[in-house]
Amino acid sequence: MSQSPRGLAVPSRTPSRSGTPIPSSRLQLPPVLHSAPSLTSLRVYSRGSSVAPTPVSSTPPAIGESSSGASSSMNLNLDLPSEGILVPEPEIEIDTIDGDEATAQGRIDDPVADEEAKRHLREQLRRTLSHKVVETPGSDSPRLSDSVKGKGKAIDRVGEVHDISSPLSNDYPPRQYFVLTDAGKPVFISRENDETVTSVIGLMQALISVFIDDNDKIRCINAGKTRITFLLRPPLYYACVSSWGEPESVTRFHLEYLHLQILSVVSAEQLRRMFERRNNFDLRRLLSGAEPFLYSLLSRLEWDLAMSTSSLQCLKLDPGLRKRIADTLVPTSKIKDILYVVLVAQGRVITLVRPKKHSIHPSDLHILVNTIHSPSIINSAAAASWLPICLPKFNPSAFVNAYVSFLRRTEGDALQTPTPGPVADGAASPPLPPHTGTSDDGRSESTVEKGKDVPLEVGLIVVSGLADFEAVRGWCATASEKLESEGMLKSLVHAITKGTTEYSVGDLSIPGLRHFLYKSRSQVQVTAPKYEEPYDDANECRRLVTLYQILYDAIHAKSGQEGTLKLQYIRTERESVLGWITQPFELYLAMSPLVPKSAVVNAANAIARWVQKEEKRLFLRDAPVF
Repeated sequence: MSQSPRGLAVPSRTPSRSGTPIPSSRLQLPPVLHSAPSLTSLRVYSRGSSVAPTPVSSTPPAIGESSSGASSSMNLNLDLPSEGILVPEPEIEIDTIDGDEATAQGRIDDPVADEEAKRHLREQLRRTLSHKVVETPGSDSPRLSDSVKGKGKAIDRVGEVHDISSPLSNDYPPRQYFVLTDAGKPVFISRENDETVTSVIGLMQALISVFIDDNDKIRCINAGKTRITFLLRPPLYYACVSSWGEPESVTRFHLEYLHLQILSVVSAEQLRRMFERRNNFDLRRLLSGAEPFLYSLLSRLEWDLAMSTSSLQCLKLDPGLRKRIADTLVPTSKIKDILYVVLVAQGRVITLVRPKKHSIHPSDLHILVNTIHSPSIINSAAAASWLPICLPKFNPSAFVNAYVSFLRRTEGDALQTPTPGPVADGAASPPLPPHTGTSDDGRSESTVEKGKDVPLEVGLIVVSGLADFEAVRGWCATASEKLESEGMLKSLVHAITKGTTEYSVGDLSIPGLRHFLYKSRSQVQVTAPKYEEPYDDANECRRLVTLYQILYDAIHAKSGQEGTLKLQYIRTERESVLGWITQPFELYLAMSPLVPKSAVVNAANAIARWVQKEEKRLFLRDAPVF
């Protein structure tokens, strides 16, 4: 069924006093605040391992340096101003994305032949760029003809981004991701196709080189419903091919995370040194064995709304139980150089203990959680593991040591995490979103509601620098025994198996409400109910996530829009969605398309009041420090 969405946007207005508090009980137009080694050598230390650890660099990054996101190093400066548990993501302009100021270079093997090929390609591009925006019959908004956008300019002017110019897709083929070096050597490809990969990689490298020769940087190519997004992080180039209809900023964000995951295995300093010595270095050998990390990350990016909003989603839990667990995990003063102690379950954080006046960047936390949930670690028979990992926003040039111990683990081969792998052409769609299962007829259903087995991976992570391994291991064993003996672990497992760590839109008793996403801007955390009908179907869920991403992109002007918005409302044939930003929170919700806008506004106010009442259960607040 074709859709004819209509968009209504309220443009931003300059507030008279940006610091005036905004009450959250009523929907208004408040001011917007702007605020390594390869896996073959990445050693996973199990019990009894005698391999020496990889120490972290003792050279701290510059304090307050926003490009690295690091607020401290192993020599912790406890006089830094407190920024809360998480470092909030700054509002950045589209042309000043971290790393874009680096000099990109296109290297060639045959200068004469390459210059001739580039000349023909440049002429073809100029013919393509002469296309104009054309009006679509029966549409209120212009659509974009086949076009190419560079960093310095939009060659085909994009229509108003806060209107959807074409119906959302009903088909969501797997996105394709490419990583190559600036010499054109492939590093990672998400969909294997040996017949065309060489030519595709060569074409991408040529396109990038043409723009570099013109002192510009290619950002994306729009061809009908398909968009090819590029990200340049020399010596690596990234590209994503998608036809989902999401904004450019979404796939660019995916490529940024792909870059961070690679840096967690091979640090930025290692990359620089290797490619300075050999500009045609084959990075695939060094990343051998790390592919499951990348596939797992791409799968999480498809559904994880916390990652999409640069925030954290915690496990819903009784605040008293959360506090008792956190107090138990405060390390003793005898152990030096501990950075973070994190307890996770169901892929979400239960609590995070950190040094005083020291925060962690959400992207570092997501990279850490994604890494420990890779099949090679979570399915390992070892009781505990040591692994070196680089946290790029903390220090992109050094490694820390992560001690990982699973206090509870799902028994049985049937519930083990499958090993992610490349998606071949014509293969099935990616897995369903979290918190849904598949019934006998192939339709997704809630695993909690149907009483099926719920994964019980409760993991303890201790991130340290030069801390003594045996001391950390001994302290973790003592803390685990205390959690077990005092019944805290049993209460946690009981809450997960009974489904009280999840909630549904029915708990809010708001007529017509189907789903929502609420972000606390001060806590840098989000909360959302589980996906239910009609979004228990994988493609319906993908469409909802894409709508949320369109709202988020327009409100924050992530794709180069002229200005931010405070409020956006979009109605399609299947639902009406609203995005609303205030000083304390952001809210995105989906409702029946039959309800009037006034009912959507009332629902938004009701959701804000409900979350305020339940925030102690939904968010991690006042976690202990040491």
